[in-house]
Formats: sequence, structure tokens, C-alpha cells
Amino acid sequence: MPLFFSDNLRAALECLLFVAGGPVSVDSLAACLGVKPGDVDELAAELQELYAREERGLQIRAVAGGYQMCTRPEFASYCEALLRPELPALSRAALETLAIIAYRQPVTRTEMEYIRGVKVDGVLNTLISRGLVQEVGRKEAPGRPILYGTTPKFLEFFGLKDLKELPPLEDVAASQENSREAGGRGSIPGHPGEE
Repeated sequence: MPLFFSDNLRAALECLLFVAGGPVSVDSLAACLGVKPGDVDELAAELQELYAREERGLQIRAVAGGYQMCTRPEFASYCEALLRPELPALSRAALETLAIIAYRQPVTRTEMEYIRGVKVDGVLNTLISRGLVQEVGRKEAPGRPILYGTTPKFLEFFGLKDLKELPPLEDVAASQENSREAGGRGSIPGHPGEE
């Protein structure tokens, strides 16, 4: 792929993604760089191509409607050895509630409780405090209950570009059934384990 942009613009994009520490929207990057949003996509592709060609330890990923600089997965063990992160795990109840929100959003607390068969107040507050879920409006129904949906941090947490990358519900149900038949308790696909 031929390079169309100057080294300065690619370097500027690299700097912005480095200092951001998380996903940055295409519109924000375009405004900072003084280019069109489509140019940001091209710049990111060029930068990623350079990283791949030079076998760097970093990559540029499309995440949550923008771009993020992150380490390549094959070097994760080195990063873990240095940082020894203690990521707070989500309980099974939190994962179940989060799955309901992700697949049915916007959804009310009452709808979540109906599906789960138990109260979700504590779990919902945990998901909100971790920035994975947010209020997204009010339902046009008596009492105007609050509607909840996922956040860009949810996409980042699960490494998704957008909600379309969620596995189809049929695949999730089949995975749960296969796990139970094999004697397991079932788990959410893409999750390393449970609490």
C-alpha cells in the first residue's frame, strides 16, 4: 500500500493515540489533525501498516468508533510480567446482567429483573460505577422508567469495534448448552472465567 500522507501527520496521529491512553473518536482525531474523518482512517491504516512491516510491539486498533494504540496480543505476557495488573473480575450475576443490557438495549431495570428473575439494583450500580453501563433515556411508558445501555468502555473492555461484533444470541445459547452437556456450568463466550 503506497503511503499518501506526510510523516508529520502519521507522527502526529501516533502522538495523539499515545497520550490518549484509550480509544479516541475519528471526529476528535480529525479536528486535532486538521483533516477529514476519512483521512484519519487512511492515516491509521498507514500507521498500522508501518507497525506491522517493522514488527513493532504496538498496533493501532479500531475500537468503539475510533482508534486506540495498544500492544500486540503476542506480547501480552511481557506486559503482564511488568505490570501484574489486578483487574477486578465481574461476578456471574454482573456478566448475566451486562449480557441482557448489551443484547436488549435500551432496556429498563424491570425488564432486566424479569429476564433474570431476581433484583438487579446492586449489580446494575456496580456496572454503572465501572463505566460499562449508563442511563440512555426514559421509556415512553407509565412512570417513564430509566433506560440503560452499554458505554464505549464496554466495547473497549470486551475488545469490540461496535455492538455488531457481539456473537449472535443463537451462538451464545448453543455455547451455554454445549458447556452444560460437557459437565460445565456454562460461561459467556470470550470470557476467561468466572469469579
